[in-house]
Amino acid sequence: QVQLVESGGGLVQAGGSLRLSCAASGRTFSRYAMGWFRQAPGKEREFVAAISWSGGTTYDADSVKGRFTISRDNAKNTVYLQMNSLKPEDTAIYYCAAGPIISIATRGYDDWGQGTQVTVSS
Repeated sequence: QVQLVESGGGLVQAGGSLRLSCAASGRTFSRYAMGWFRQAPGKEREFVAAISWSGGTTYDADSVKGRFTISRDNAKNTVYLQMNSLKPEDTAIYYCAAGPIISIATRGYDDWGQGTQVTVSS
């Protein structure tokens, strides 16, 4: 099992930027693919971005393509989500997750963090 703790959320104006971090502990972080998902009030949890264990492969949701970038630092056991040009519709709780292979599906991940709130004002 991998323990995950997200940080970096907050309140930002539209057009602004935030960088989320997800610190992992427990089993060897570098063996896991990592994903970011988000859930807005009244909506299902949706895929945002994912990265393979090596960092060599990344996936992005169409809604964030060109604005968000996922990256990881295996030496620091941390995965990041750089979010630029934020929009009010990006408002949600953002979760990081760990799984055996890179996936855009929630069922592809076994371990989840508690989430961090991102609020974008118009």
